[in-house]
Formats: sequence, C-alpha cells, structure tokens
Amino acid sequence: MNIDLTGKTALVTGSTEGIGFAVAKLLRECGADVIINGRHDDKTRAAAEKIAARPVAADVGTAEGCEILARKAGNIDILVNNAGIFRDADFFEAGDDTWQQHWNVNVMSGVRLSRALAPAMVDRGWGRIIFLGSESAFNIPVEMIHYGVSKTADVALARGLAKRLGGTGVTVNSVLPGPTLSEGVAEMLKEETDKTGKSLEEAGADFVQAHRPTSIIGRAATVEEVANLIAYVASPLSSATTGAALRVDGGVVDSLQ
Repeated sequence: MNIDLTGKTALVTGSTEGIGFAVAKLLRECGADVIINGRHDDKTRAAAEKIAARPVAADVGTAEGCEILARKAGNIDILVNNAGIFRDADFFEAGDDTWQQHWNVNVMSGVRLSRALAPAMVDRGWGRIIFLGSESAFNIPVEMIHYGVSKTADVALARGLAKRLGGTGVTVNSVLPGPTLSEGVAEMLKEETDKTGKSLEEAGADFVQAHRPTSIIGRAATVEEVANLIAYVASPLSSATTGAALRVDGGVVDSLQ
C-alpha cells in the first residue's frame, strides 16, 4: 500500500511538536505540501524548517487566530484539527475559565477552521477533515472531566459534519489516540522519571497499567504510531471511511466497536 499525497496541501494545527509534528512530518514524507501551525512564530518557524513546510503562527484558541490561519492557509485539501490542551483539575476546582479554555482550543478551533476551509474542498470535490479525539471521549477521566467532555464533542462534531458533507467527496473522521508519548505526556511524567530514573517509555507503561488498565498493549503509543493512522485517513485510500471514530488507543476502550 502506497500513500501518495503528491499535489495535496495539508494544514495540521498545533503541529510544532508531539502528535501534530509527527503527522505533519509523515504527510510531508508522503508528498504533501504541509502547513505547520503553532502559537509562537519562532517555534513554528523552527518546526517548519525541519521538514521543509510552510509556517503559519496563529492562536487557534481564539476566533481571530482561526481567521488569520484560514486566510493565510488558503485552499487546502487536508485539515487535521490536532490542536488541543489537557489540564488536570478536579471537577469542583475547575472553574468556568478552565472549561472555556478547553472548549475554545479543543472544539471551537475545529469548528471555525472546518467552517472556513471545507467549502473550497466541496467545490473541488475532494477533501479530508480529521479531528483528534481521544479515548477519553468514551472513557471520561475523573481527574479532568472537562477534557473528556471536549473530546466527546470532537467525536460528535466529526460525525455530524461527515453527514452534512455526505456525497461531496469530502470525508470527515475522528481519530482517538490513547496515552501517547508526546511532549505533554513527558512533562506530566517528568516527576516520576526524575524520581525513579526510569525511561519515559517505562514510566509511560507504568502509567498505562495503573490508570488505563484495560489497555491491551500495556504501554503508551508513540506519536509515529498515531500519525500512521492519520496519514491513511488523510489519503485517497480512505475514500469509503467517513463519519468514523477510529481508535489508535491500544485497546483502552473496552468496546467491540
């Protein structure tokens, strides 16, 4: 199977590091012209230079930032709504600001960019829109209910938009990673690795076994493993896949679907 994205332009939000950068890098290797996005100009430029991509710095957590990014991106073929945040906070300590920040970044960025960029895909009769969900969409984490709710919304948004764009040649799907060894997870596990001397992979496996015991692989995924699925969904090969919530969670969600 050969994933050839030559002639396609892809925008990956929140792609200066982590899953987003791994996705951008793989799409570039598959031949796509790629737009790297981050909040800060220097970091965005540095990431783009690594893979010969085009940098566009904009804060997608705001309506203004999404408008700037959509305008500078222009006509694209592939939109990966990857930008996201997660912050631990007990339900009774998470104020409206925490909920609103997660909603703006994790949900409204995808709403705004899809609304701005999908019509041109429809006009051309081809496009791919991918939302980064999470196993937390179905397995709501008690330590950050606000995050789980935002990811459930992403899955619902992708399904609804797929139905809205039915028959246009534009597919819409969500991809649901489980615990993944991104920079954000590395920071979360830093205290553990510093204290025990364990590697990030070992600490990640300990976290999965303690907090996601239904995992079948028994470890955290790599960002490249997540990117592999997204590259397929972004390609012409996935033309019959739309409205789907595609899991790359290591089997954490204990469901037959």
